[in-house]
Amino acid sequence: MIGLCIGLAGALWAQEPTADFTLAWRHTIEKIRWEEDYHIDAEGLHLGEARVRGSGAGMEIPDGAVLRDGSWHYRRDLPALQPLRLGRTPEAGDFELCVAGACRPLAHWIGPPRASQPAVELWSCAISQQPKHHSSPP
Repeated sequence: MIGLCIGLAGALWAQEPTADFTLAWRHTIEKIRWEEDYHIDAEGLHLGEARVRGSGAGMEIPDGAVLRDGSWHYRRDLPALQPLRLGRTPEAGDFELCVAGACRPLAHWIGPPRASQPAVELWSCAISQQPKHHSSPP
Protein backbone atom coordinates (compact mmCIF):
# COMPACT_ATOMS: atom_id res chain seq x y z
CA MET A 1 0.00 0.00 0.00
CA ILE A 2 1.20 3.52 -0.83
CA GLY A 3 1.02 5.96 2.05
CA LEU A 4 2.54 9.06 3.56
CA CYS A 5 5.96 8.97 5.20
CA ILE A 6 7.22 11.72 7.49
CA GLY A 7 10.87 12.32 8.34
CA LEU A 8 13.97 14.06 7.09
CA ALA A 9 16.81 13.16 4.70
CA GLY A 10 15.37 9.68 4.20
CA ALA A 11 15.09 8.94 7.93
CA LEU A 12 11.56 7.70 8.65
CA TRP A 13 9.94 9.19 11.77
CA ALA A 14 6.31 8.21 11.13
CA GLN A 15 3.95 6.98 8.44
CA GLU A 16 0.24 7.14 7.73
CA PRO A 17 -1.63 4.69 5.46
CA THR A 18 -3.60 7.08 3.26
CA ALA A 19 -3.88 7.98 -0.41
CA ASP A 20 -5.09 11.53 0.23
CA PHE A 21 -4.45 14.23 2.81
CA THR A 22 -4.76 17.95 3.41
CA LEU A 23 -1.87 20.01 4.70
CA ALA A 24 -2.93 23.17 6.58
CA TRP A 25 -1.13 25.99 8.39
CA ARG A 26 -1.50 29.60 9.50
CA HIS A 27 0.61 32.35 7.95
CA THR A 28 3.11 33.41 10.62
CA ILE A 29 2.36 37.14 10.34
CA GLU A 30 -1.16 37.45 8.94
CA LYS A 31 -2.51 34.38 10.85
CA ILE A 32 -4.56 33.38 7.81
CA ARG A 33 -5.21 29.68 7.20
CA TRP A 34 -3.90 27.98 4.07
CA GLU A 35 -4.88 24.47 2.98
CA GLU A 36 -3.51 22.21 0.24
CA ASP A 37 -5.03 18.88 -0.84
CA TYR A 38 -2.64 16.15 -1.95
CA HIS A 39 -3.03 12.77 -3.60
CA ILE A 40 -0.29 10.18 -3.05
CA ASP A 41 1.01 7.67 -5.57
CA ALA A 42 4.34 6.00 -6.34
CA GLU A 43 5.59 9.15 -8.15
CA GLY A 44 5.11 11.34 -5.08
CA LEU A 45 2.68 13.89 -3.70
CA HIS A 46 0.37 15.53 -6.23
CA LEU A 47 -1.02 18.93 -5.28
CA GLY A 48 -4.73 19.21 -6.07
CA GLU A 49 -6.81 22.14 -4.92
CA ALA A 50 -5.48 24.75 -2.52
CA ARG A 51 -7.37 27.33 -0.45
CA VAL A 52 -6.53 30.50 1.40
CA ARG A 53 -8.90 32.64 3.48
CA GLY A 54 -7.41 36.03 2.57
CA SER A 55 -4.36 37.95 1.46
CA GLY A 56 -1.72 40.05 3.16
CA ALA A 57 2.04 40.52 3.46
CA GLY A 58 3.67 38.06 1.05
CA MET A 59 0.33 36.33 0.43
CA GLU A 60 -0.88 37.28 -3.02
CA ILE A 61 -3.93 35.45 -4.30
CA PRO A 62 -2.87 33.38 -7.35
CA ASP A 63 -4.19 34.25 -10.80
CA GLY A 64 -7.34 32.31 -11.62
CA ALA A 65 -8.37 31.83 -7.98
CA VAL A 66 -12.11 31.77 -7.28
CA LEU A 67 -13.69 33.10 -4.07
CA ARG A 68 -16.06 30.45 -2.69
CA ASP A 69 -17.35 29.94 0.86
CA GLY A 70 -14.99 32.59 2.27
CA SER A 71 -11.81 31.12 0.74
CA TRP A 72 -9.90 31.63 -2.47
CA HIS A 73 -9.73 28.26 -4.29
CA TYR A 74 -7.05 27.61 -6.89
CA ARG A 75 -4.91 24.93 -8.56
CA ARG A 76 -1.26 24.97 -9.58
CA ASP A 77 0.23 22.77 -12.24
CA LEU A 78 3.22 21.21 -10.47
CA PRO A 79 5.06 17.94 -10.98
CA ALA A 80 4.82 15.32 -8.24
CA LEU A 81 6.71 16.40 -5.13
CA GLN A 82 9.04 13.76 -3.72
CA PRO A 83 9.76 14.88 -1.04
CA LEU A 84 7.80 17.94 0.06
CA ARG A 85 10.04 19.87 2.49
CA LEU A 86 8.39 21.98 5.20
CA GLY A 87 9.99 24.54 7.50
CA ARG A 88 8.85 23.82 11.06
CA THR A 89 9.87 25.88 14.10
CA PRO A 90 8.34 26.63 17.52
CA GLU A 91 7.95 30.32 16.58
CA ALA A 92 5.97 29.59 13.42
CA GLY A 93 3.61 27.04 14.95
CA ASP A 94 2.83 23.62 13.60
CA PHE A 95 1.33 22.31 10.39
CA GLU A 96 -1.90 20.33 10.51
CA LEU A 97 -2.26 17.07 8.66
CA CYS A 98 -5.85 16.13 7.84
CA VAL A 99 -6.58 12.50 6.98
CA ALA A 100 -10.12 11.20 6.37
CA GLY A 101 -11.59 14.45 7.70
CA ALA A 102 -9.67 14.42 11.00
CA CYS A 103 -7.06 17.17 11.43
CA ARG A 104 -4.16 16.87 13.86
CA PRO A 105 -0.94 18.84 14.28
CA LEU A 106 2.18 17.14 12.91
CA ALA A 107 3.18 16.93 16.59
CA HIS A 108 0.69 14.03 16.86
CA TRP A 109 3.04 11.96 14.68
CA ILE A 110 6.50 13.41 15.38
CA GLY A 111 6.39 15.60 18.47
CA PRO A 112 6.33 19.40 18.71
CA PRO A 113 8.39 21.70 16.47
CA ARG A 114 11.95 22.19 17.77
CA ALA A 115 14.48 24.87 16.93
CA SER A 116 17.13 22.14 16.67
CA GLN A 117 15.09 20.40 13.91
CA PRO A 118 13.65 23.24 11.76
CA ALA A 119 12.46 21.09 8.83
CA VAL A 120 10.48 17.98 8.04
CA GLU A 121 9.82 16.15 4.78
CA LEU A 122 6.73 14.33 3.50
CA TRP A 123 6.95 11.72 0.75
CA SER A 124 5.08 8.75 -0.71
CA CYS A 125 6.25 5.30 0.31
CA ALA A 126 5.15 1.70 0.50
CA ILE A 127 3.88 0.97 4.00
CA SER A 128 2.19 -1.79 5.94
CA GLN A 129 -1.47 -1.52 6.97
CA GLN A 130 -0.49 -0.40 10.48
CA PRO A 131 0.64 3.22 10.88
CA LYS A 132 4.08 3.66 12.39
CA HIS A 133 4.33 6.50 14.90
CA HIS A 134 7.27 7.85 16.82
CA SER A 135 6.91 10.32 19.68
CA SER A 136 9.57 12.62 18.25
CA PRO A 137 12.26 12.76 15.60
CA PRO A 138 15.72 11.53 16.51
